Amino acid sequence: KMDLINFIGNQEWKSIEPVSSWLGPSSFLMSSMSALFQLSTWIRHCCGYLTEKVGIPLWGSYAVLALAAVFSALILGLVSETLGLWLL
Repeated sequence: KMDLINFIGNQEWKSIEPVSSWLGPSSFLMSSMSALFQLSTWIRHCCGYLTEKVGIPLWGSYAVLALAAVFSALILGLVSETLGLWLL
């Protein structure tokens, strides 16, 4: 606590370089990392739901999530290719 008070009181903060814009908390990079952490939490929640509420074994929930990932990647790939051809 005293270190923080001294840091502010002695204006030591003026000697520190500011964080570059691409590492700032509102940058695209950090927003993407936050989205990935939220996605991992959602996947863990889905796995728990499939095993506890639906009664699927753990390996089965992994298989369901893996198939969902493959199909979503296929759909995203088709959409991106379609948009790419459309923009040409």
